[in-house]
This record gives sequence, structure tokens and C-alpha cells, in this order.
Amino acid sequence: MSEPAPENGDGAKAAPSGPPADRYGTRPPVRRRWPAPVLGALVVLAGLGVAYLGYQKYGPDDIEAEQLGYTVVDDSTMTIRLKVTRADPARPVVCFVRAMARDGSELGRREVLVEPSSSGTVELTTTVRASARPASGSIYACSDQVPGYLRAG
Repeated sequence: MSEPAPENGDGAKAAPSGPPADRYGTRPPVRRRWPAPVLGALVVLAGLGVAYLGYQKYGPDDIEAEQLGYTVVDDSTMTIRLKVTRADPARPVVCFVRAMARDGSELGRREVLVEPSSSGTVELTTTVRASARPASGSIYACSDQVPGYLRAG
């Protein structure tokens, strides 16, 4: 069954130092606990990096344009009302508006210069010439890269 415990020099039995290794195996090595927190910190940093990049790409724009309406004046003319909101109202902005046919093809386009102002939001109306009777109008895009030929003076 069990083997007798070894005796020490005075005839008394020695106290066992732990469970017998041949029966229970050796003690497992002590695991270090530092990889989990380090990996957790790396995951958090990676998540913050992805959030920052997402905010840069999909966050609020410096220039936002909203179409307020359009009116077909005649077979080759359309007026488009738009509202432009800028983060920096001291900078000029160019917006591209277009007149479109029923099938969505572009019939006419115009670049509109939005002059610097004291207000961040500006409403304006512009006229677009079309090659045929337009069915709708839209704002294609806005940019702060204003071409030289649009600037006054």
C-alpha cells in the first residue's frame, strides 16, 4: 500500500515534504501573468487606432453642403438653392452643382464660388445651363481647393 516514511537519525519518522512525486507528479511550473495584461493593452491601443482612423474618414466634414431645392426655369435652365456650412468661414469654397435628366445623366454643370464670410453657414442660389430639359438638380461636391480662375481680382 504505502511505503513507510524514512526515519531521521534519532529513530523518529521524518515529516513528508509534500505529496509523493511518483503518485501525483511534479508541481506545474509557475505561469507568468504578464502576457495577458500586455496583450490586453495592445488590443486597446489597436482599437483606439482604428477608432481614430474611422473618425478621420467618416467623422464630420470641414465642408458640408445641403440642397434646399431646385426649379426648372425653361428647357435649358435650372436654378438650384443650396446651403454650405464650413468649419472655417474665412476660407473660400467651391461647390459643383449639376442639372440632370430623368435617367440620371448629367445635362449641365456649374462651379459655384462661396466667398469667405463671417458666418459658417451660407445660403445661395445659382443658375445652371443644361443641354436639354433638366428633370432634377444636385450638389456633386464641395472643396476648399478653389481654382485660380474662380477667385476675384
